Amino acid sequence: MKASSYTLTILSAVFILAGAAIYVCPTVASLLSRQHTEQEEKTFQEKIQSLQAKTSECSLKNSTLEKLLQRAESYNKQLYLDGQKDLKDPFSYEVSSIDLSEYGIADNLFGFLEIPKINVKLGIYLGATSANMAKGAAHLTQTSLPIGGINTNSVIAAHRGTRHQDMFLHIDQLKPGDKVIITNPWKTLIYRVTSTEIIAPNAIEKVLIQPGRDMVTLISCNPYGKSTQRYVVYCDRVQSG
Repeated sequence: MKASSYTLTILSAVFILAGAAIYVCPTVASLLSRQHTEQEEKTFQEKIQSLQAKTSECSLKNSTLEKLLQRAESYNKQLYLDGQKDLKDPFSYEVSSIDLSEYGIADNLFGFLEIPKINVKLGIYLGATSANMAKGAAHLTQTSLPIGGINTNSVIAAHRGTRHQDMFLHIDQLKPGDKVIITNPWKTLIYRVTSTEIIAPNAIEKVLIQPGRDMVTLISCNPYGKSTQRYVVYCDRVQSG
């Protein structure tokens, strides 16, 4: 084989391998990310079980988890009564609504969000800080905490994908009827997509609590790779999966 032909063969192989890597690397990164989330969920559940084990039946009302639930319910109720007067921008509120470290829960991790249609599972962190957004989904302060209940709308944001995770990359594939699952320290909540919409970043009225409804609203940048708009997915709770 001539040197030039040999070189051409080697170069062809390199380009084939490089091309394959373009497809394989994101897949591997996504798999590793999901494994990390699953481990994180396992650790979270172990912590919740530990807190539950410390609670006797007679002290249930004074338990750590019960106090946290009461505070979350109070937070949601006050938000509705105040008309969310302090909500000004969907991505501007970074201060956590509750400091979960006061209740023995690390990293302000409140629970998990799962979207089977697009094969996504992410931790839900309180406060839309850049650090929380890098780790998973972030609950936007001044919107309802994701515990369910009438007159609530929990707005949860995530990036439109990163080098290591899909996150909300395929959020535009969601259609009415698709399932969204929220797991918090007390129970699992099932929601169904009801509609989608593209809005301006400052269209606050589009993510407010809707009286009489129990909602979760997913939000991410739009179009992909830009942040000139927001892609919004509205979900209403159902009683069963």
